[in-house]
Amino acid sequence: MPSLNPRVNVVLEKPLFLTLKKLAAKDGVSLSTKVRDLIREALEEYEEAFLVSAARERSKTFKRAQALTHEQVWK
Repeated sequence: MPSLNPRVNVVLEKPLFLTLKKLAAKDGVSLSTKVRDLIREALEEYEEAFLVSAARERSKTFKRAQALTHEQVWK
């Protein structure tokens, strides 16, 4: 049964392709699954880096005296 998920075609350099193929074989998964999982991990890392950066920027203007307490937030 063909997959209903969107597809992406990617052109890779041979060494990168061979590395991905070895990783997939080592983990006992298809090449497609390995690439999907690696992309997912990379996007999670990218999101984490963005959130850390945003938190650092927000912390520059944080004023404890104006902050809400736990009780105020969760009433």
